[in-house]
Amino acid sequence: MAKKEKTAITPTREEDYPEWYQQIVRAADLAEPSPVRGCMVIKPWGYATWENIREVLDRMFKETGHVNAYFPLLIPLSFLEKEAEHVDGFAKECAVVTHHRLIAGPDGRLIPDGELDEPLVVRPTSETIIGASYAKWVQSYRDLPILINQWANVVRWEMRPRLFLRTTEFLWQEGHTAHETRAEAWDETLQMLEVYKTFAEEYMAIPVITGEKSAGERFPGAVNTFCIEAMMQDRKALQAGTSHFLGQNFAKASKIMYLGRDGKQEHAWTTSWGVSTRLIGGMIMTHGDDNGMIMPPRLAPSHCAILPIIRNEDDRATALEYCNQLKAQLQQQTYHGAPVRVELDDRDINAGEKGWQWVKKGIPVTVEVGPREVSEGSVFVARRDKSRKERFSQTRDQFCGEIAGLLDQIQSDLLTRAREFRERHTRSIEDLADFRSFFTPESAEKPGIHGGFAISAWCGQSECESRINSELGVSIRCIPMDSTDSDAPCVFCGTAGSKPVVFAKAY
Repeated sequence: MAKKEKTAITPTREEDYPEWYQQIVRAADLAEPSPVRGCMVIKPWGYATWENIREVLDRMFKETGHVNAYFPLLIPLSFLEKEAEHVDGFAKECAVVTHHRLIAGPDGRLIPDGELDEPLVVRPTSETIIGASYAKWVQSYRDLPILINQWANVVRWEMRPRLFLRTTEFLWQEGHTAHETRAEAWDETLQMLEVYKTFAEEYMAIPVITGEKSAGERFPGAVNTFCIEAMMQDRKALQAGTSHFLGQNFAKASKIMYLGRDGKQEHAWTTSWGVSTRLIGGMIMTHGDDNGMIMPPRLAPSHCAILPIIRNEDDRATALEYCNQLKAQLQQQTYHGAPVRVELDDRDINAGEKGWQWVKKGIPVTVEVGPREVSEGSVFVARRDKSRKERFSQTRDQFCGEIAGLLDQIQSDLLTRAREFRERHTRSIEDLADFRSFFTPESAEKPGIHGGFAISAWCGQSECESRINSELGVSIRCIPMDSTDSDAPCVFCGTAGSKPVVFAKAY
């Protein structure tokens, strides 16, 4: 029997995918659980990744005419109550502040005191508090549109936390816009969906399907919710971003009204849209392997790690001088409009251990420099997306001159690999027995990796949707944007003329 290849991460994806994910987060030094249950500490490598995500998206938002602002973390309970469907959707997730100070009790322990006249909800989302400001700002059609984005944290009480994917507190951006007409708000909703798709594919190297959520999956209070859906390596879906057409629902609740061109009072049309630190979880589960994280170059905190291989103290000064020159030469190169980001790891630790630390962190390129490389004026290069056996030697000048192209090749190859994976595990299914088989694991006790995306016809009835969800844990991820009515029968009830939708198990 062939000897099993040793991996840096145990268990492997195939052995225990959920635990593999947790080990990747730890090994890549991205985040760790905090003393507050359900919350996380985002460590420097993870936060630098979020900063890069934020920087790119912020630029994309501003290119589409949006500006940033900030609104309160605490929301009066009465604000949430203005939109009935909204409060019903978030009620079970809300953290509530009821007192404004602490005093020492009889036993010396601190106890809450000073009960508030009205409880305050820690921001689960900001439609209602932002709506209160918009109601003051908007008087005339001339005050519209308002195109604002907020970078913030939110709190949604989470019973089954998983770092980055589901935490009680997480970081995100939320865009909130108000418009004069329905058509303007509709175009805004779809424009931001396209921004998210572009970002996911061109920067995260994650292929996504754009589509509309079913009524059962819709954002509470929205008229329409659109999303980008991605397939992870365990073949489950991850909702990576949403854009909501809110109609006039929240405008009516918050009294956002304007004097129209015809002299009549009208309610504004609003949208909201957002992505969060869950995107980092999506990159882990799309690109990571059994040796750790693989960072898409366009979002990686650093592009290249230089690893001096120092065999004895006599070589140290010469090796470090060479490595510093290499670092300076690389930093003079540009990749995607900015200087190449370089780490020179001169820590006094075992060279093998040092190298594997960078492998687990997922840095796109590592460069080893030993006595031979110094004497030859060369570098020994490893691509993180390739096997360690595929390392190669290059002259220093050639490597530096080609680094931008190498990074772009890695970025492109990651997207291609993820797209091919999704296509391999996407099936058009018309028969209910085949559908059940596709989503039923071989072992109920140890489900393992199974399923994928099923493209099947659905009649549009909530009864069919809830039935398959309760029986198999499968949900409608989206109705694809290019989906059209067909003669196909609903895979569940047989109703003719049903629309193809994407079914999957999901995070």
